[in-house]
Amino acid sequence: MRKSYRYRIYPTKSQRSVLDQNLELCRQVYNDTLALRKDAYETDGKSISLYETNSILVTWKSDRPELKQVYSQVLQNVQVRVDLAFKAFFRRVKNGEEPGYPRFKGKGRYDSLTYKQLGFGIKDGKLHLSKIGDIKIKLHRPIEGKIKTCTIRRMPTGKWFACFSVEIEDTPLPPWKDSAVVGIDVGLASFATLSNGETIANPRFFREEEHELARVQRKLSKAPKGTPERKKALKVVERVHERISNRRTDFAHQISRRLVDQFGFIAFEDLNIQNMLKNHNLAKSISDVAWNMLVKSTESKAAYAGSKVVLVDPRQTSQMCSRCGLIVKKDLSERVHSCPECGLTMDRDLNAAINILRLGLQSVGIKTVEAQVL
Repeated sequence: MRKSYRYRIYPTKSQRSVLDQNLELCRQVYNDTLALRKDAYETDGKSISLYETNSILVTWKSDRPELKQVYSQVLQNVQVRVDLAFKAFFRRVKNGEEPGYPRFKGKGRYDSLTYKQLGFGIKDGKLHLSKIGDIKIKLHRPIEGKIKTCTIRRMPTGKWFACFSVEIEDTPLPPWKDSAVVGIDVGLASFATLSNGETIANPRFFREEEHELARVQRKLSKAPKGTPERKKALKVVERVHERISNRRTDFAHQISRRLVDQFGFIAFEDLNIQNMLKNHNLAKSISDVAWNMLVKSTESKAAYAGSKVVLVDPRQTSQMCSRCGLIVKKDLSERVHSCPECGLTMDRDLNAAINILRLGLQSVGIKTVEAQVL
């Protein structure tokens, strides 16, 4: 099982300069590798493997001495990223999805370096990076498990972070009880409705900051290009975006932590967010709530805590009566489920959450469950 830890680091001015140079060199290697593979296929119909690009990298380092400033495994990882981009492209083509051919990185668009086990280490409150030196790091919590990789990332606001990928032992799943199960229906009116009747309000972080963001973006648009004023205004815009992102991420982590601590079995809808974003009337609101972030965060914590998370088909979960199974058609504007067959009347989101729990339990072989509704 893999787990990640993220810490703020504080490189000196000279170290920031070296890191920026490394990122620029990595960007160039990324683009050169992408061009090499693209040209080879278009010219000769030949596909170049990751192993072949690694061999060519040795020649590039001989012809361009500046590449030796970057730790060798970091450069190799750049070519791994290109290889993964092509694999994802061919997978999308095979599945009939919109493929999205790998794109070249513009200046300033490459923002992370990945070190493997031999290129870094932590000692005496410092993070040692090969060819960069010892960097102050804020270790606000201990790292558990065996560290496999370290990724150094530069944020748009100029902050730097170290992200460690750690390998830990798998946790055996403990038995869970009927009272520790829950189905969750996510929405826009409420962020989430639980099958036990609890609702979680939608915080609408982007909507709260929208006016402030518009104000600083107007100031940015008025600043002449290439001036210090524009650079300063851009940094303010990036800080607002970072604040929104941080609040949204913190919210998702807090909710997922509470769910995993409270329930041993959690069922979500398996939503296709990308298709839902095609609805331009709701796209901004859907992006703001970040349902996928909640699901992924819950899955990660559940795997570590020994809980179980399942995703179920969302079709008809809002239309089906949770008591008798009758399909009761209703528009999005209708917020109450009223069944003409059995007389059940309740909030439509609560009805959907109970259906999601039932489908989730059926997916693991349990046919019925007594819904505990507050």
